[in-house]
Amino acid sequence: MAVAAATPILGIHNLQPSVVGGNELTRMETTSVQAAGVVCLSALKSATNSSCTTGKSVQFKLPKESSTKVLRSSRRSNEFVAEEEAPDRVTESQQESEPSDSTAAAAQPEYIWMSNVEVKRTRPSSFNRRWSSKDISIAGFMTFMHTMCLLAPFTFSWNAVRLCAALSFITGMFGITLSFHRNLSHKSFKLPKWLEYTFAYCGVQAVQGDPLDWVSLHRYHHQYCDTEMDPHTPHEGFWHSHIGWLFDEKPIRRSVSHSNVGDMEKDDFYQFLHKTYIIHPVLLSLALYALGGAPYLVWGMAVRLVWVYHVTWFVNSASHVWGTQPWNTGDLSKNNWWVAMVAYGEGWHNNHHAFEYSARHGLKWWQLDPTWWTILGLGAIGLATKIKLPRPEHMKRLATKSS
Repeated sequence: MAVAAATPILGIHNLQPSVVGGNELTRMETTSVQAAGVVCLSALKSATNSSCTTGKSVQFKLPKESSTKVLRSSRRSNEFVAEEEAPDRVTESQQESEPSDSTAAAAQPEYIWMSNVEVKRTRPSSFNRRWSSKDISIAGFMTFMHTMCLLAPFTFSWNAVRLCAALSFITGMFGITLSFHRNLSHKSFKLPKWLEYTFAYCGVQAVQGDPLDWVSLHRYHHQYCDTEMDPHTPHEGFWHSHIGWLFDEKPIRRSVSHSNVGDMEKDDFYQFLHKTYIIHPVLLSLALYALGGAPYLVWGMAVRLVWVYHVTWFVNSASHVWGTQPWNTGDLSKNNWWVAMVAYGEGWHNNHHAFEYSARHGLKWWQLDPTWWTILGLGAIGLATKIKLPRPEHMKRLATKSS
């Protein structure tokens, strides 16, 4: 039955000289085609007979050499031309399995300049997402402060520069590194309440948030350091870790939930600062303008704030990208000497991530740490107590060869 169905389709056993393209085939050409048909018919019959005895289906395969040749009619000459298929022909499946140059280039990992920090980008960039009204307001404020700094050369006076340096030290070191960071966030030492509140108020004048928000976000950063949950990990890019994260309200709102500041949330003073936060920098601005006019306002607010901002942000960005890692912390934190010089010792960031509870960040004698020296001085006069330092067994457990 299989042969009867196949032979009319093949049209081989009654093959006669025919006309193709209006010309009669030559006898030699016809004979060649008939011979090929006889061979195919013989193979077909023998295969069918053997399949009848076994009951298996018949699968026909032409010889390999024959399968690579096809007959086609040439438009230029009325002859059959045997054309051999290209042996290096690439199938569609091979094309799918072999990525193109553009796909391979896109798969290449991206690293931050002169570092081994890979940029993974698990969230939309600042320039490729929808901004909330709060994002726009923060970006507008930062733009305004940076633009005001352009007036610094035109409002220069030595009194204004001295004011800027003094307020940078008071708000940057006493307020941020000593109070918000080492005292409130990590409980590295204890202060009398009146002094704790004084230093915390200095931190409010750095305009980086009230104590509850700042501490909550920082503790969240340590809990999820350099993961997708970290609000300012450099895995999202250097720009994001430095300043871009400020313009993304969603992860900030998740990080500043106050669920991790139960030790401070019931304090009336910190609740007062949280509710009235924006009033205090405004009052300081008015006071500076009343005392020294535009020079005091530009240098005492804009220049000073922008300087302290970038110093703080470099701890989040540069100290997670460039530097050394003498301790096995499991994150990207680095000891960065130049950040330590401008950030009052905060640049010894791998030391800090290894021993978060330590009041001292510069663990070597040559590692400058003005914040630690200040705490040490406060301890010498009895104002700072319960000062915590790295435990020897803890240091031994986290030490690497370089340490």
